[in-house]
Amino acid sequence: MGNNVNDQVKKAFDTVRSGGVILYPTDTIWGLGCDATKRDAIEKLNSIKKRNSKSPMLSLVSDVEMISNYIEEMPKNLYQLISQLNEPSTILYKSPKNICNLLISDDNRVGFRIVENEFCKLLLKLMNRPLVSTSANLHNETFPKSFKEINEEILKQVDYVVNLPTENWNHKPSSIFKINLDGNLFKIR
Repeated sequence: MGNNVNDQVKKAFDTVRSGGVILYPTDTIWGLGCDATKRDAIEKLNSIKKRNSKSPMLSLVSDVEMISNYIEEMPKNLYQLISQLNEPSTILYKSPKNICNLLISDDNRVGFRIVENEFCKLLLKLMNRPLVSTSANLHNETFPKSFKEINEEILKQVDYVVNLPTENWNHKPSSIFKINLDGNLFKIR
């Protein structure tokens, strides 16, 4: 698998760096992604999904250190909170910075998920910034459980489709958590 992964990472990176939208396998389901700091790319992604830009999307990050570049203040017990998670999980953080405002919720939060997937980790390392991740479906349609279920309209509009096998998948979206005032995780989805 090694060489093919690196080849796909390079092509995906070139696409994302130039403001494009990729269709790629995440550690959960097939996702649409782009650079989380590029407004034009995020608007393009919203348009492909036919979704309102008012509902923010999560972004994938490589590690806690990357999160620290995009929020004003790190939760003190973040490592401990993350170590409690036993499934792919997105955490909503307060007071985002350095990220496109289309990804920030009305209550001033941004969602980040640390990925375990080899392809995503390598791509994020090259990008050195968060990668938007949203399910590869049109707004209000169900998310695809396999590549075959991805809507033809989406396939035609993305700038690059990552071509990698998808073993060991959850095939369901990540759980979503908020950090309560007492510093504990509260499950939203």
